[in-house]
Amino acid sequence: MNIFGVGLPEMILIMLVALLVFGPKKLPEIGRSMGKAIKGFQDASREFESEFKREADRMEQVTLQVDPPTPNVAPAPIKTGAATLDSPAEVAIAEVKAVTTADA
Repeated sequence: MNIFGVGLPEMILIMLVALLVFGPKKLPEIGRSMGKAIKGFQDASREFESEFKREADRMEQVTLQVDPPTPNVAPAPIKTGAATLDSPAEVAIAEVKAVTTADA
């Protein structure tokens, strides 16, 4: 058992020191208030997470309405004099070759 990096022996030692410092009458009250604080923190954390998700979903919907996704369609092959080029990279390479051979 390991909670927040504290193992069982350390937890027992902390509980014994708390018992000695606060006494048996105050210890249950302190435990209750600690439990309420942790529960409040968890509730706030869940609320923050749900609000964040709602806002992210709203932003995504607004983005999709403004800029709808384009279908994933492959570009048509580009035909040049002797060859058919399928990608923009091939077109760029062909243009560089054409310019360098024209300069030479």
